[in-house]
Amino acid sequence: MASRLADEIDVLVKARRSLAGDYVPSDADTYMSEAQQDYFRRLLQQWKNLILEASADTLSQLQEGPLREPDLNDRASSETDWGIELRTRDRQRKLITKIDSAMRRIDEGDYGYCEVTGEPIGLGRLIARPIATMSVEAQEAHERRERVSRDD
Repeated sequence: MASRLADEIDVLVKARRSLAGDYVPSDADTYMSEAQQDYFRRLLQQWKNLILEASADTLSQLQEGPLREPDLNDRASSETDWGIELRTRDRQRKLITKIDSAMRRIDEGDYGYCEVTGEPIGLGRLIARPIATMSVEAQEAHERRERVSRDD
């Protein structure tokens, strides 16, 4: 699980780096100003592009042919690696849906505001998790309710 999260974070870090030198949102700006919305739109699009590129690379490697490891242990190891790779790509496929949803919220003017409370999510959280839909407090309350209902 840690490697999947690390891979997702690495792709987001690459997307952020590609925008380095450009405008970076700060608390000095008006919250969700046009410049901030444009920054997050470009970040989300770059994140999506990098995920699609990684998926295309995985697909081309899969099309090259089956594993031909002569040793059973090597073959098992390769198959395990491919399983992890495919699960990561599936997770990222689901992430693309969330990225598209975030870009739609930018277009509709709802981006950056908690879907539960309507309060600003905050720049720090959005920079760390651009697809966030809830403030930290609302997310924590949601997770507590989930845990309680799961324990019942």
